[in-house]
Amino acid sequence: MDELLRLTRGAENRKTETGIPRVAMVQGPVPEHQLAAVYDPMINLILQGSKTMTVGDRAFRYDPATYFVMSIDLPAVGAVHPAADGSPYRAVSLLLEPQRIAALLADLPSPPMSSSSSGMAVGEVTPELLDAWTRLLRLMESPQDIPALAPAYEREILYRVLTGRMGWMLRDIATPDTTLARVNQAIQWLRAHYREPVSIQELADRAAMSVSAFHRRFKAVTALSPLQFQKRIRLLQARMLLVSGAGNATSVAFEVGYESATQFSREYTRFFGAPPARDAARVLNELRAREAA
Repeated sequence: MDELLRLTRGAENRKTETGIPRVAMVQGPVPEHQLAAVYDPMINLILQGSKTMTVGDRAFRYDPATYFVMSIDLPAVGAVHPAADGSPYRAVSLLLEPQRIAALLADLPSPPMSSSSSGMAVGEVTPELLDAWTRLLRLMESPQDIPALAPAYEREILYRVLTGRMGWMLRDIATPDTTLARVNQAIQWLRAHYREPVSIQELADRAAMSVSAFHRRFKAVTALSPLQFQKRIRLLQARMLLVSGAGNATSVAFEVGYESATQFSREYTRFFGAPPARDAARVLNELRAREAA
């Protein structure tokens, strides 16, 4: 762990590229609005401090003894916390690509039965997993070796997770016709068409399920109903537009798919704790204060 902290000392308080494909690092304090987002599928290893993630009505906390796997795109709200000695939060992440996982499956033993259908879970770090991460991140010091060695070390990280307690999550996103894989087809449509009205029947057809089974399994995976999932994406996109100055509350409401600015303001306030204009102003003030410091 000490070496991983040394290797990632250049992390900033936003997603920081490492030069290794699909691998990034971050160091706190991370601005609040960056932690409320639609997260891509990833393995995230915390090195220092801790983080809490809320997905729907489920809350997760992880620290340097744990890592989390997010197997599908999920709208979540996060918060990072420094270590007990005041050292800032720090973490590294590896974005998941199903085809890379699928290439490993033929070489693995039969999987254990899965105990959940959730799209996110927290597990304990093993020495073998830490060792693979360390060798991968050492490549930042010898970038000429990245093309030849990074794929092998990434493969080992995937292998360690696949053969661990949460391996079923990776298997399911890389295996056709599993619940996660089929729900993921509907999620990808929602992400691409979040501005459009939602037809639950159409989403269920995309997932090759009945409406009742689709609704039940979608919520088991994401902790949200399909309509709630779409609403979270709209609100997160709206906040990004407001903070970037792309429009006022009314224009942004229509931009992200709302038909009523009043409904948008009400739902935005319920989710973020303040009306759109006030929340955006607070976020901008916090960013300016950080830059001034």
